[in-house]
Amino acid sequence: MLTTLIQTIQNTLNTSNADLTPAHEAFSKFLELLESGQVRSAKPGSDGVWTCDLRVKQLILYGFKLGYLEAHQQGDFQFCDKHNLWPSMQNLVDRRVRIVPGGTTVRRGACIQSGVTIMPPAYVNIGAYIDEGTMIDSHALVGSCAQVGKHCHISAAAQIGGVIEPVGALPVIIEDDAFIGGNCGIYEGAHIHKGAVLAAGTILTKSTPVFDLVAQTVIRPIDGVLHIPENAVVIPGSRALKSDFARENGLSAYAPLIMKYRDDKTDDALTLEELLR
Repeated sequence: MLTTLIQTIQNTLNTSNADLTPAHEAFSKFLELLESGQVRSAKPGSDGVWTCDLRVKQLILYGFKLGYLEAHQQGDFQFCDKHNLWPSMQNLVDRRVRIVPGGTTVRRGACIQSGVTIMPPAYVNIGAYIDEGTMIDSHALVGSCAQVGKHCHISAAAQIGGVIEPVGALPVIIEDDAFIGGNCGIYEGAHIHKGAVLAAGTILTKSTPVFDLVAQTVIRPIDGVLHIPENAVVIPGSRALKSDFARENGLSAYAPLIMKYRDDKTDDALTLEELLR
């Protein structure tokens, strides 16, 4: 299906003075597939290994090329964006999705599954996938093509980075039951495995070494992806720098630390999430 949509758009764009209607219709169909969850920018295989579908990002980029700027207004809310990417008006009631009033925007091409709650203001960009029962708290960002699992909590002001280019890059992945604390930043190349907990203010990128105090090892990116282990509890920390100048001035660098792995006490601290949902 996606290959056919790409070919339709390519053929239209490569034909001089062509009627763009077939290309617009193909892109609209693609958005519907994204919003329904039938296609995703990345998903796990039967072996649990995640792979990226390059066609999804390619079609998103074609959508930007096809769209033209147009001003629009919904009530008191005004914006100017590509005409084919206006905020999504999916059938949210049937899915039991709550988008609380106060300035949240879900862009076209984002999939919001059943039982998701989004507190205002928040922003969910094209290609993002938010699975069942997840809470997106206020001032949070779920970036382009980010994948968020079931029953996660993305706390206030957390930033889940987006990845469209390069098309082969794996987007940010947050697996089921993860808890992302307030003001966390999770960016390109970070993969948060099932049940992991990130304390407030933790920053992770594909180039961030993570120091596992439990296993007494350093977790580094593998093939450009930083994997935070299942049930790991990560906090912001620091490590001393070794140069003479750094020692003389007492300098240290940011270093996220795995302090423990999730246990009953950790789970008790998170039971409030069930009440919020």
